[in-house]
Amino acid sequence: MTDRVAAMALPDGSHESLRKRRRRNRARLMLATVLTVFALVAGALGVLFYELRPVTLRIAVGPAGSDDLKLIQALAQSFARDHSSVRLMPVITDGATPSLVAWTKGLADLAVTRGDLDLPTDAQSVAILRKNMVTLWSVPSKGKKGGAVKSITDLAGRKVGVIGRTPANIKLLHVILSESGVSPDKVQTEQFATGQIADMARDEALSAYLAVGPLNSRTTAEAIAATAKARGEPRFLPVDVADSISKKYPIYDSEEIPGSTFSTAPARPEDKVDTVSVNHLIIAKRALSSVTISQLTRQIFAARQQLAREMPIAGKIEAPDTDKAAALPAHRGAAAFIDGTERTFMERNSDYIWGLIVLLSGLGSAGAWFRSYVTRDEREAGIRMRDHALSLVAKARKAESLDELDALQQQIDHIVRNMLELYDDSALDDLAPFNLVLDQFHNAVVDRRTTLTTPSAGLAPAQPDTLGVAGAG
Repeated sequence: MTDRVAAMALPDGSHESLRKRRRRNRARLMLATVLTVFALVAGALGVLFYELRPVTLRIAVGPAGSDDLKLIQALAQSFARDHSSVRLMPVITDGATPSLVAWTKGLADLAVTRGDLDLPTDAQSVAILRKNMVTLWSVPSKGKKGGAVKSITDLAGRKVGVIGRTPANIKLLHVILSESGVSPDKVQTEQFATGQIADMARDEALSAYLAVGPLNSRTTAEAIAATAKARGEPRFLPVDVADSISKKYPIYDSEEIPGSTFSTAPARPEDKVDTVSVNHLIIAKRALSSVTISQLTRQIFAARQQLAREMPIAGKIEAPDTDKAAALPAHRGAAAFIDGTERTFMERNSDYIWGLIVLLSGLGSAGAWFRSYVTRDEREAGIRMRDHALSLVAKARKAESLDELDALQQQIDHIVRNMLELYDDSALDDLAPFNLVLDQFHNAVVDRRTTLTTPSAGLAPAQPDTLGVAGAG
């Protein structure tokens, strides 16, 4: 009977097979936990990498050796030296128009160009590098028919030399002529490259000249000096209709050229001159990340003052117009920085953070279900062992010998060991029900053992040795 009862200690198999199942399930739980933690860590690192990674933007700028290229190269070096989150890689072109073409073809992410070129509808401004002023001047006629050119209206029937090969300069001259009441068809034009200033100054067929550039433009100053030396002291022609042009064509602004801008001895011009200007700026496509452009704008204006000490042109960098009705609207990232409406990391990623919280909650529920699923065998084994222990209580109360009680006690010992192992492996959450059964078993064993070892239990008492007693007597 002892062997038969002992074999019932594990109703569904041996103790060894139960331990194997526990090890297998524990490995499953460990694997699931590791994979979940890995996924969460990878996701968090992915978000951090996306936020902190340096972004390199290609910027089309030119021509080679120009102030524009030098400024962009200085900005790129400053960003790299400061380990900024946005870096610049210049793509050298032949000028503003080729830069726009390269940008349109996708060869660059940004472009340094003029605001009066034929910009695509998705072009938006990031920063204004400078304002290009229109400078118009004439030279003494020296007996030419029609006399000296004293104003823009006197240009009818004359020939104007235009510095720069870009068609935008011709377009701008035509706008000025039209608004001044002069038909552009009545004015001849000839364009000269910046390296042909000497040839332009000697061309006596020209009655006036036009240059478009910043007030401190070396090219404009050299052209004025060259024409003065070759043809006589220049007369600067004011654009009296500058205000009306700026209202009719928002891409242009009404400006003034201060006296003595190009020379102080003699003063050129002698007094301020009304004119128009057009922005020379950095543009980006609307679809470009607002976070990236916002950071780039911050870096540009942070580096502006430092670079201005070595490059005065850097001090002319201005913020674009953030008005949505502007002729060329600011990129939303630049506008966010300028208007102080940038979103913080938490604000930008609030949806992801709440999504992560929901995901963690779901993973917790899924983990609890998975844990319950993989430990179902252990839980069922624990229930069967508890029920078996409960049946041993009844058997202990009916045991017919002390040997049978000892065999039942051995079974309980095996069950206790297995139940504790299940509890240590987290297959069981609570041992209170089993403890209740265990108490009942021990009480039953104690009661039955007491009954079996007392004379009243029906066992025959030992007979006295009458012979011995008689012999003694």
